[in-house]
Amino acid sequence: MDTALLLSGVLALGIGAQWLAWYLKQPSILFLLLIGIIIGPVLGYFQPDAVLGELLFPFISLGVAVILFEGSLTLEFHEVKQHGRMVQNLVTIGAFITIIVISLTAYLLFDIDPQVALLFGSLVCVTGPTVITPLLRSVRPKKNISNILKWEGIIIDPIGAIAVVLVYEYIISGGHNSSLLLFGEIVLLAFVIGMVGAAVLAFLIKRYWIPEYLRNVFTLAYVLFLFSFSNHLEHESGLLTVTVLGVALANWKGFPRDHILEFNESLTVLLISMLFIILAARMDLAALATVGFSGIVLLLIVMFVARPLAVWVSAKGTSLTTNEKLMISWIGPRGIVAAAISSLFAIRLEDQNLQGVELLVPLVFLIIIGTVLIQGLGAKLVGTILQVREPGNNGVLIVGANQAALTVAKAIKEQGFEVLVADASYTNISKARMIGLRTYYGNPVSEHAELHMDLIGIGHMFAMSTDRELNTLCEMHYRHEFGERNVYRLQLPDEKSRPERHRSQQSFSSNYLFGKDMTYSKLASMVSKNARTKTTNITATYNYTQYQQDNKNAIPLLVIDKNGVMRVITTDFNSKSQTGYKLVALVTDNEETEMAKA
Repeated sequence: MDTALLLSGVLALGIGAQWLAWYLKQPSILFLLLIGIIIGPVLGYFQPDAVLGELLFPFISLGVAVILFEGSLTLEFHEVKQHGRMVQNLVTIGAFITIIVISLTAYLLFDIDPQVALLFGSLVCVTGPTVITPLLRSVRPKKNISNILKWEGIIIDPIGAIAVVLVYEYIISGGHNSSLLLFGEIVLLAFVIGMVGAAVLAFLIKRYWIPEYLRNVFTLAYVLFLFSFSNHLEHESGLLTVTVLGVALANWKGFPRDHILEFNESLTVLLISMLFIILAARMDLAALATVGFSGIVLLLIVMFVARPLAVWVSAKGTSLTTNEKLMISWIGPRGIVAAAISSLFAIRLEDQNLQGVELLVPLVFLIIIGTVLIQGLGAKLVGTILQVREPGNNGVLIVGANQAALTVAKAIKEQGFEVLVADASYTNISKARMIGLRTYYGNPVSEHAELHMDLIGIGHMFAMSTDRELNTLCEMHYRHEFGERNVYRLQLPDEKSRPERHRSQQSFSSNYLFGKDMTYSKLASMVSKNARTKTTNITATYNYTQYQQDNKNAIPLLVIDKNGVMRVITTDFNSKSQTGYKLVALVTDNEETEMAKA
């Protein structure tokens, strides 16, 4: 057996699954688990226990520690208060109701220890952004529904992890009143090491005692050391320690967590790609089969009792309609935390003599695969029936927050379309916020943007930055996300003057915003002359050609058809193909009189 070839093959399959998930815009966890089950128990090509031997348990432990740290590093307490009563209730009251209902159901349906049932309920109360975000982009529910589901997934990920780890520590301590002292010791030790560790790391980084190029790898080594050191002092306290460490750093004022998050997110993708295939390959299909009809009943109760009950109680006092609450109830797929931690805990609890612990992993995987498949495949139909879907991704991501870009962004927003402005300049972003635009501060093609930029409802990209290379990167990056026809760029003056043979060397042709003769300089010059946007009805009696004759200096930006669909003016715009639409153009004050005659 060539171990190196086998492990590299598993990694290749894992990254391939991540790519497939990106291409199909589906949760990656589904493909990872299915690949693991196929190459493991089904075909027998990969047996993790035989390949990794004694290294299996440490690898899983350290991988889960990094995943928990990365998740807890995203939990900022002010975010819980920032996103409305519904989100607050879902991640607190809703999570508690979900845990109780699922735990009680598992205990009644299966012959398992109450502590195992409680651990199972805690594991599957968590959704998570990695499974929620692809669904929201595909389904396009209304904005208030999308925001609730998105922030629930982000916030409950670390909160659910804390709940799971606390239940696990209680079980490890003995699970009886006589063992509460040991449980208290574990929690206290984890809290002290986590908080002191956070203070030391924040001090070292904020005082620049750690050079920039070492910051990310130093943090990784530091997290793994604290995890192992805590376990050495008190058995099984390490996971809680790194969770406390992450939450403390996330809320430590002035701590530069963004770069560390980017590195940890990249590492987490790598770990998840291998870890989940390994975990799925260890799956005992016979154990999965034993859950039988009771497992299906459990899945149905998770989806149609626990989730709706949590949503309805959490929605008390909010303005959500019945259909909106039904849609939120439908979308609740389980994800990363449940799959990663359940397998680790199942291994560690084998010597605890707890009845039913062997069912922990099969039940968790059943809930994950069932909710992702059923809710993922049925979400569009449910949203359509409930009439809570947006008509289309008609919003616009505008790269660049210069004055010309902001003028276009404001014009689009005034027409009722969603607009998101992205820029790495804080000054420019501040100007965008001052005029009421939604913004993303940072590089729009970074991994941070991939995970944190809210593209729900966005279906077009305008590259309007003064950075030519950034515009090109954004064109290439967002072609898969929005489709080639919905990605545009505004030409810079040097691009228009470049010989055609140089421009044709690109592997793709650009869709030029507002026509091939329009450049950033022309648009910026128009804006500097206090140009404003004006909407004109194009009809059979007043067509586009007449409009152009009357307004020779106007810059047509976009048209809105009878169905409310936005179409961008480009070189290929066919003005004769239709009438009965609204034309939005940029005009100067001296043209107002002419346009009023139209």
